[in-house]
Amino acid sequence: MNESTIVISGLKKTYPGGVQALQGIDLEIPAGMFGLLGPNGAGKTTLIKILATLLEPDAGSARMNEIDLIADKAATRRMLGYLPQDFGLYPSFTAEQMLDYFAKLKGISQTKERKAQVGALLERVNLSAERKRRLSTYSGGMRQRFGIAQALLGQPRLLIVDEPTAGLDPEERLRFHNLLSEVADDVVVILSTHIVSDVAHLCGRMAIIRRGEIIAACAPSEAVKRMTDCVWETTVERAAAAELKSRFKFISAQFSAGLVRLRVFSDYVSPGEQFTPVTPTLEDYYFSLINQTARENLHA
Repeated sequence: MNESTIVISGLKKTYPGGVQALQGIDLEIPAGMFGLLGPNGAGKTTLIKILATLLEPDAGSARMNEIDLIADKAATRRMLGYLPQDFGLYPSFTAEQMLDYFAKLKGISQTKERKAQVGALLERVNLSAERKRRLSTYSGGMRQRFGIAQALLGQPRLLIVDEPTAGLDPEERLRFHNLLSEVADDVVVILSTHIVSDVAHLCGRMAIIRRGEIIAACAPSEAVKRMTDCVWETTVERAAAAELKSRFKFISAQFSAGLVRLRVFSDYVSPGEQFTPVTPTLEDYYFSLINQTARENLHA
């Protein structure tokens, strides 16, 4: 086993009121870019907050590099970089001032070392020319790039990013993808998201979480391969779509100009004359599991 593999065993968390956020998570996260994929409320944020030492589980363990990520919080934080979905900034600070402040919090006490890291990281995330600008003037994409810079302070071995591309325009999203890919050459990166295409483009391995349970863990390419010859599509009027969705193992529907493009799962056999076979995507696999269709076939 690679020494950078995170091993999670039996992780459970129930919130006050009886909401079971995690129902016994068993998962191995190898080095490189790992996608944690699931809908809102699936348990993604609870899981990564536990790994980031921000939340205490009710039961279970998580280890990396012989470090107990739950019990040894000080050691975990020394090797951790974290970009939450919402992170606070002082709007009157410049990027340079804010990053220097974060560096002090990370224990980088030498002024010369802080200055060198701050300069190098701002250059790496393409914000060097904007280092003197107040953070209140930054766009959403610039804030996210700054967020990655602060997460990379201290050269972390584990980087956790929560919904990093939500709300970004296509250009910033591509820039962010490239930056994450570069980072993943050196550290374990956990990308928590509900955006399937981010995982398809970036991650060598992934897990899908639903209602606090891991329902799949594999390579994205393997997931798509499992759907080969099993995805069928038809375009119908809206009135016919509901009836077809109830009859077949529904995957997804896209509405356009009064018509519905319907994709369904059928195991190697055509579901009907109006359907044609199509090339599967990671979204087909994801929605099949989330919609609880064809799960037995996919895991056979």
